[in-house]
Amino acid sequence: MSQNRKNLWIMFFTLVVMMLGFGIIIPIMPFYITKLGATGSTLGLLMATFSIMQFIFAPIWGSLSDRYGRKPIILVGILGNVLAQLMMGFATEMWMLFAARTLGGILSSAALPTAMAFASDSTSPKERPAAMGLLGAAMSVGMVLGPGIGGLLAGSSLSTPFFVAAGLSMIALVLVVLILPESLPVERRSQTKGVRGPQIRQMWLALKSPMGFLFFLAFLLSFGLACFEGVFGLYALRRFDYGPQQVGSIMMVIGIVSAIGQGVLTGPATRRFGEIPVIRVALLCTGIGFLLMLAASSFIAVLLTVGFFVLSNAMIGPSVASLVSKQSTGGQGMAMGLNNAFMSLGRIVGPIWAGVALDFNLILPYLTGSLVMFAGFILSVLKLRPVPAHIAEASGVEPQPLAK
Repeated sequence: MSQNRKNLWIMFFTLVVMMLGFGIIIPIMPFYITKLGATGSTLGLLMATFSIMQFIFAPIWGSLSDRYGRKPIILVGILGNVLAQLMMGFATEMWMLFAARTLGGILSSAALPTAMAFASDSTSPKERPAAMGLLGAAMSVGMVLGPGIGGLLAGSSLSTPFFVAAGLSMIALVLVVLILPESLPVERRSQTKGVRGPQIRQMWLALKSPMGFLFFLAFLLSFGLACFEGVFGLYALRRFDYGPQQVGSIMMVIGIVSAIGQGVLTGPATRRFGEIPVIRVALLCTGIGFLLMLAASSFIAVLLTVGFFVLSNAMIGPSVASLVSKQSTGGQGMAMGLNNAFMSLGRIVGPIWAGVALDFNLILPYLTGSLVMFAGFILSVLKLRPVPAHIAEASGVEPQPLAK
């Protein structure tokens, strides 16, 4: 095995472990907060706390890795994950859970973007897509396995999954310390003294640009998924009396279906029908999926309706990202960074709204989620249009969809 390949497999294991820790929380947290006497609003805010910190600090860590190298920042991220998981395992009060989620969001957000930068440093342009795909697969594997493992281990104690996640993160920490080399030589490091924070101004300007509606769709798809995931465990507990094992198995199915939707079905569908029809149908089906979940009354029905919802939602993201990439005129990196920023914003707003709505009425989060996705479908019919052929010919590019 070549040195580069070995290094990438270490990064693969690291990202699996990081996302495993993130996924483990999803089926357990509703039962944790119920034991501590908290409400749906508290759960929504707790789930959003990590995303808020990640939104703020991920670009900061990215710029610091450009200045100080990749390895130290990756180590900060892994160590932060270890500490956050231990704090979650030992938590006996709500403020301790919030402290753990805050610390985890601040520190562990260092690992994910820096791992991608490490892969970029370590590979040639020809090898880079495969390396990025490997790390992307690592995150998917972690998110698929995390809920299932969390639900299984929580049978004996709600704290056990967090201690297991911390132990796996320690193994990753040791591997990075002992084996992983630095990928960014000193002579290639940035000399810029400042750090790059959240792209608030760029996001505002982007909303007013010709691609603004696409960025709104990126927010919308993320909002819908976060609205569902953020309170599903509590919804399942209150409506069906499901335990961590059942919630974990459902969330594991979600990860598998999402991976199939994004990795297997979206590409052929967009090649045959184009991104715009896929986006429209997926938005419509996501809205229907919310309503079908409310009608489900058995475990099998819950699995089927949740799978339908997640499959529909999963096909929106790659299609929107493809349009953003095609329409970008100011650089691919900046466009995709903005796309990810709007998705992060959806992961913040979604669970907060869902938690507040759940305290008013058990079905309100999914009912409002359905209405929002139907509104997105109507807007996509009104606002997504192909570029007129004569404009495309005059500009010297192939005709492609444009959000007006």
